[in-house]
Amino acid sequence: MSGEKHDERANVPGAQFEGCRLHSGMVVSARRHRNVKSKARSPRITHLSWGRVEVDGRLCFKDAKLFPGGAKEWDWSETGTHHVPGTQPADVKELLEHGARVVVLSKGIQQRLQVCPETLRMLEEHGVTAHVLQTEEAVRRYNEIAEQEPVGGLFHSTC
Repeated sequence: MSGEKHDERANVPGAQFEGCRLHSGMVVSARRHRNVKSKARSPRITHLSWGRVEVDGRLCFKDAKLFPGGAKEWDWSETGTHHVPGTQPADVKELLEHGARVVVLSKGIQQRLQVCPETLRMLEEHGVTAHVLQTEEAVRRYNEIAEQEPVGGLFHSTC
């Protein structure tokens, strides 16, 4: 696939390499072009532990960005995200571009990650339902929704 890199030894803080391939900083997707009306399946989270999100039993990330048709490492430095003020509008933009009609935002295992009010406002303006939950609860809700409709999610696997 064009532009896709696989690195089983990527230097990602907190990454686990047991039983899955680590993908860092790239989109893992079968589609080459974004399609807002996509009917692509949203990937499932198959395991969550401190510092590790496993997707479809084969991809691992420290923090994950999932959307219809793919998944990638959620790199906070791309948008200047910090625990406070929290998840930025730019963090969820890619989820919408890939056709997510529902978005699940995790607050971290210990709920230290906030969500900017502007982020929730942007989702509302786009008619997208948002669920903001503690990470384990967010994973359960995301997987439930993924069975029914295109969903995107941002998952913080630590604090």
